[in-house]
Amino acid sequence: MQYTSLSTFLDKERDSLAKGPVAIILAEDAVELESTLRHHLEIGFRTVLLLANPQIALSDTVAALITRVEYDIYQRNAIQTAVNQLIEAAPNTWLYYGYNAEYLFFPFCESRNVREMIAFHTEERGSALLSYVIDLYAEDLNKHPNAVSLEDAMLDKSGYYALGRPDPANHNHARERQLDFFGGLRWRFEEHIPTARRKIDRIALFRAKPGLRLRPNFTFSDEEYNTYACPWHHNITTAVVSFRTAKALKSNPGSRYDIHEFKWHNSTKFQWNSQQLMDLGLMEPGQWF
Repeated sequence: MQYTSLSTFLDKERDSLAKGPVAIILAEDAVELESTLRHHLEIGFRTVLLLANPQIALSDTVAALITRVEYDIYQRNAIQTAVNQLIEAAPNTWLYYGYNAEYLFFPFCESRNVREMIAFHTEERGSALLSYVIDLYAEDLNKHPNAVSLEDAMLDKSGYYALGRPDPANHNHARERQLDFFGGLRWRFEEHIPTARRKIDRIALFRAKPGLRLRPNFTFSDEEYNTYACPWHHNITTAVVSFRTAKALKSNPGSRYDIHEFKWHNSTKFQWNSQQLMDLGLMEPGQWF
């Protein structure tokens, strides 16, 4: 199905969001868009909602599997604006949001689907899952000048760290069970990344509810949604493996000619499985077995 605007989609198909989970994919360009859509269908999302400019083409095969909405991807806070509209329209539905060339992974996703994980997390009284956005990049930028290659994808195996998240109401304390996470290309090439965009944490998978708002810094208006654990045990964490930063660094004029390769001594080949991410400490199963 295809719609000319998000408001038109919500007017006509709001009921289709009731079951969920729904994956919201914002297409900034066509790079690995179809592999992104297929991945989120394969891991168990009932609806995959593509927000894209009409000029971006899709094969008929993939187009038949997803819902497409024409959307101004260049507007300020484009993903937040869309997500907040969908939160309002679909209370109690689990939503995921991400961009093209980004792929959600969770513990044991090769044998269990996202609906099973959400059901387990809901039983544990959880309403949101923390994701670390893990940068992927092509091993050889001469061969892949846009830094994107599924076959030769690399990631950093170390260099990640966390800092306490300041509490604006009390400057002497950090927020309870909240951390700001850093690492990957945003850390190694921080001179090309605005300070506000250097964090790699995102609450990418969550349950919508009335009044909830996604803020420009990828945190939510309900502070409990922004925590990495509940008060009594560690939660599942997920990973969004993403070519987005690498792609941007190699396309933006301010950084394109300064960066000749992303690979360094702490690079390793990405195996496209959840076990590798858990072994590297980039996500954890919590109580999920």
